[in-house]
Amino acid sequence: MALNYKIDGTTLQVVTVQLEPGVRIYSESGGMSWMSGNVEMETNTGGGLGKMFRRALSGESLFITDFYVNSGQGIVAFASEFPGKVVDLHLGEGESVIIQKDAFMCAEKSVDIDMHLRKRLGTGFFGGEGFILQKLTGPGDAFVEFDGEIVTYDLQPGQVLKVDTGHVAMFQPTVDFDVTIMKGFKNILLGGEGLFLATLRGPGKVWLQTMPLMKLANKVLQYLPESKGGSGGPSGGMNINLGGLLGGNQ
Repeated sequence: MALNYKIDGTTLQVVTVQLEPGVRIYSESGGMSWMSGNVEMETNTGGGLGKMFRRALSGESLFITDFYVNSGQGIVAFASEFPGKVVDLHLGEGESVIIQKDAFMCAEKSVDIDMHLRKRLGTGFFGGEGFILQKLTGPGDAFVEFDGEIVTYDLQPGQVLKVDTGHVAMFQPTVDFDVTIMKGFKNILLGGEGLFLATLRGPGKVWLQTMPLMKLANKVLQYLPESKGGSGGPSGGMNINLGGLLGGNQ
């Protein structure tokens, strides 16, 4: 049964799903924006204590909430939390995508979501909080949100794309993903970029976002009034953006 839904809006989008008996949608706790009066909610661990523990490690909600109707039709809506784009995914049986933390909005009950563990420690450790990744596996429809506009690349086998870590939104599992240290002392110290770069090697499809939330937050921070306790930044001391140096503009 094909899922009935619509995506409204331009920069602050919302996805509205039509429910009927037999259709279940789930999201993380607190993800729902509005729903019709006949929609039922059921909060659960979403697959047992193991998955709940992995969600805790990734900083996500411990529980998920199912939405369904017992009779008739209903709607449930999930609004984006930041200016950007909602992407609808139609995953086949066993088909997966890897998404950035906080991108997940909602999905059909048949879609599995789990923490994505990398073989190389550096990928998660040096990539910063934004690189605790999640994996969505079909079958079913799922919805994710990304910051700003979306740019996609279909990487050929062996083709490499180096990206500021905060711009990586989603990629197929066939893409080899790693976080590497930027080369050159002057590049690190004077280049104004993060210390680490994400390296994406094909084959596979990659989705990049144009306006990472932390990059925008760092820019806005520059225009906040300074405190009376001193100069050199909002907190009075030297305004050194360690987050940008160590983790990239996420």
